[in-house]
Amino acid sequence: MMVKLRFFILALLLSISLNANFLINDHLISPKAADMIEKMGSELKEKSGFNAYLITTNDKIDRGVSVYDFVKRYKSLEEPYIAIVFAPNSKRIHLISNPKDLKKKLDEDKILDYAIKIIGSVDKNSKQSKYDVGLVQAYSEMADEIASLKGVKLNSTIKSGGNWVLSIINTLIIIGSIIVIWFFFVNPLIKKIKR
Repeated sequence: MMVKLRFFILALLLSISLNANFLINDHLISPKAADMIEKMGSELKEKSGFNAYLITTNDKIDRGVSVYDFVKRYKSLEEPYIAIVFAPNSKRIHLISNPKDLKKKLDEDKILDYAIKIIGSVDKNSKQSKYDVGLVQAYSEMADEIASLKGVKLNSTIKSGGNWVLSIINTLIIIGSIIVIWFFFVNPLIKKIKR
């Protein structure tokens, strides 16, 4: 029974790896997240002609080694492409493209921030779930930006509709801070000066 279960899991992982076109995964991403990446990548390729990859690796990328040189080992990358390269053992995440000037047209900080903020957060979630959520959101943002450059709209990406909520919360925190500063510092200082 246990042998059959192991064989089934192995077959499932191999089928995901063999059918993956836009994900080069060192088993850091769950099958569900891999499926989301593949759907977004396929739609982006179909509508824009660009390939967007997510490369996750357990290999260590030494400091001083160019990520572009590291990625040359993956012969399946079709040009033009853009890729997020994630190497947690090296504590590195990069955005690369070929042609290289494509990357300059995108908001690299915004794309990578999705992954960095979630993966680096200190909470009760497992590494696996952080990798899944952070990298899928970063990939989705990257795909949306490429689609925007090409003037197409993607249906499979995760829309960032929750940003307005964060803006409202940020505004409320700023207003609250101003009120606290007024009541505890400025107002008593004014009263003291008037006496």
